[in-house]
Amino acid sequence: MREGTWLNLPSLSLPIKSLFTGYLLVAGLGLLMAGAQIMLTHGMADGKFGLSVDDIVYSYYGNREGSKLEAKLNGSMKDKATPQENFTLIKWARNGASEEEWKTTIKPIVEAKCAMCHANIPSLPNITKYEVMKERAKVDEGASVSSLTRVSHIHLFGISFIFFFIGLIFSMAIGFKYWVKALLIFTPFAFLIVDIASWWLTKINPNFAYFVIIGGFGYSLASTVMILTSLWQMWITPIRGGHSEENTWRDG
Repeated sequence: MREGTWLNLPSLSLPIKSLFTGYLLVAGLGLLMAGAQIMLTHGMADGKFGLSVDDIVYSYYGNREGSKLEAKLNGSMKDKATPQENFTLIKWARNGASEEEWKTTIKPIVEAKCAMCHANIPSLPNITKYEVMKERAKVDEGASVSSLTRVSHIHLFGISFIFFFIGLIFSMAIGFKYWVKALLIFTPFAFLIVDIASWWLTKINPNFAYFVIIGGFGYSLASTVMILTSLWQMWITPIRGGHSEENTWRDG
């Protein structure tokens, strides 16, 4: 048992509780939306809804039995064209993606079914251009090194800020042993590193795909525990030590 002096969640003033609650609710909703986005992108890499090891392998290592174009047409883009049009595009890619067939057969399909998004949204590849489409028709080797570098640094900087503030709020929780609280606060950061590192390792060896799922599940679970505990203690747990914002308590 140790004595510690620090703000505790039950005794915070109403404005501070409102501030923390707003942040936790928005951050929690953001994590849910991130999970939904993963389901709708990576989760469709194998053509089936729901995240699986195959989805992770196809996303980072690639499906080296086919092209990126084929993977998309069998996955998240499957319903954007008719089955016959999808078959025509896949056959064209498998036969070497000739420019002549592109002009006569493939480009009209792309302009009719794909251009609405791919020619107008800057974040999407403009596959109405033959050079861009030809790259998508090559054997799928998964995420490129440049895209992994870009997404990795965005996730490491952005998500670590989310975990920092969730952990800071949770550090004011009561009723936890110090080592348990410290472990919970550190856990999301550790699993985030595992998650990002596994992207790169899966790019080299598909067997590391399991660690991507473990990393994502680990930091999501730890964050959920801290968010729910913080909300419970701010609004349900009785105030300790009066209404002062700074109290001394025995941290069990």
